[in-house]
Amino acid sequence: MVNSNKRLWDDKRYHSLDYELKNTYGMKLYKLSLNGGMSCPNRDGIIDTRGCIFCSQGGSGDFSPSAKLSITKQIEEAKKLISKKLPANKPTKFIAYFQAYTNTHAPVSYLEKIFTEAISHPDIAILSIATRPDCLGEDVLSLLNYLNQKKPVWIELGLQSIHEETAKWMRRGYQLPVFEEAIRKLHAHKISVIVHTILGLPKETKNDMLKTMKYIGNLSACGLVWGIKLQLLHILKGTDLGELFLEDKIKYTLTMNDYIDLVITCLEHLPQNLIIHRLTGDGPKKLLLAPDWSGNKRLVLNTLHGKMKELDTWQGKYYT
Repeated sequence: MVNSNKRLWDDKRYHSLDYELKNTYGMKLYKLSLNGGMSCPNRDGIIDTRGCIFCSQGGSGDFSPSAKLSITKQIEEAKKLISKKLPANKPTKFIAYFQAYTNTHAPVSYLEKIFTEAISHPDIAILSIATRPDCLGEDVLSLLNYLNQKKPVWIELGLQSIHEETAKWMRRGYQLPVFEEAIRKLHAHKISVIVHTILGLPKETKNDMLKTMKYIGNLSACGLVWGIKLQLLHILKGTDLGELFLEDKIKYTLTMNDYIDLVITCLEHLPQNLIIHRLTGDGPKKLLLAPDWSGNKRLVLNTLHGKMKELDTWQGKYYT
C-alpha cells in the first residue's frame, strides 16, 4: 500500500466502530449489555462442563444485568447506568448487545421472543449477538435473517485464534472449518460478522497472532467478515486459567508497551475497510489477576493513539 492511500479516521489511525456509526447514523451510538439468561454448550455438558479456560462464571457478561428482568426493563436499567455519558437534549440511539455466554444456545421460540423485544424498542438501532459458530442452526439463521430485515443484526463469533493447538488448550470446542461454514452462511443472509480474537495467549508467538490477523483480513477482503475485536488475555479469578496462574504454572509477561506494539503491528496488517470494534479490554477489577495495567483502559488507548501518531503508522499499512 502506498502512502497516498493513508486515511485518518476521526484523528485515529484506524477504522473505529465509533467513526463508522457516526458516519452511518449521524450520531454516536451507545452499547447496552443485555442478558438473555442462556448457558453455553461448553458448560452444560453438550461439549464440556468446564467452559473455555479463560472464561469467568459470568461468561464474558460480567457487566450485564440480571436475566430475571425483562429485556425492556434491562434496556431501561442499562440506559440509567450510562446516563452520565449521554448527550443532553439530543436524540440518542443504542445497540442491544447480548453478550453473556452463547446467545443462540436456546430454543428458537425463546430467541425470537427476546430478540424481537429488543429490536422493537424504539431506542434500539442495532441488535448485536455474541455466540459460537457451532450454535447457528438453520432455524436460528432463518430467525436472524428475519430480524435483519427490521434492523441491522450483528453476529459476534468467538474465534480467538486460528491455531488448532491453541484451540485445544483453551477448550474452544470446535475446529476452524466450523467457523468458516458459519461465516459463509451468515454472509448468505447478509448478516454482519464480527470476529473476537485474543492476543497474548500462552505459547503463541507474535508471528502466530499475526497469522490470525492476516487470516481474518483475507476473510474481510472477501466480504465475509465486517468487524474485529482485539482483546488482550485477561487472567481472572474463578477460571481454570486463573488457578494455573495462582499455582505459578503459567506466567503473564506481556507489558502494556508490549501489548501496544503488538496491536499496532496487527492493525498495520489488517485491511482499511475492516471495522475495529475493540483494541483492549478491562475485566472486572474484583476478578482481575493479571495484567494489572489493563485496568486503566483509557491510559492504554491514549498511549496507543499517541504512539501510532509518533510512528506515523495506520491500519492497513502493510495489507495487500
